[in-house]
Amino acid sequence: MKDVIFDDFQNAVDECLLRHKSLLDIMTKLQESEGRINRAIAKSVTNCGCVEVAAKKQQIPNDNNIDMDTYKKYFNTHLEGNLCENCREVLEREIGNNLFYLTSLCNLLDLNLYDILLKEYNKISTLGKYTFR
Repeated sequence: MKDVIFDDFQNAVDECLLRHKSLLDIMTKLQESEGRINRAIAKSVTNCGCVEVAAKKQQIPNDNNIDMDTYKKYFNTHLEGNLCENCREVLEREIGNNLFYLTSLCNLLDLNLYDILLKEYNKISTLGKYTFR
């Protein structure tokens, strides 16, 4: 069932894309949408203040005998707070635009978005925490 949703979305994107059919247009619109996501996050910090960035050096122990689950606890997201409803709405819209152009790129290159997602899911399911991302 889920592959039907992905296929329907991919087909709908293909039907909606009119002006930006060129590979160069799609690549630059995808990059622009990524910039807009970053800008929306930055504005959540600098304009709204609903989230804060508290960045500092990651305090990772030098102990080679530490297990992966314990090691993971030492990493910090540097993010404090929660998105307010307005910032969440803006960010969801920008991520949606990004998905649109990512899907457009898949369409142009004859790639199936669901297959890509499934391959990535299988990879992280198989390797789990050992994917080291």
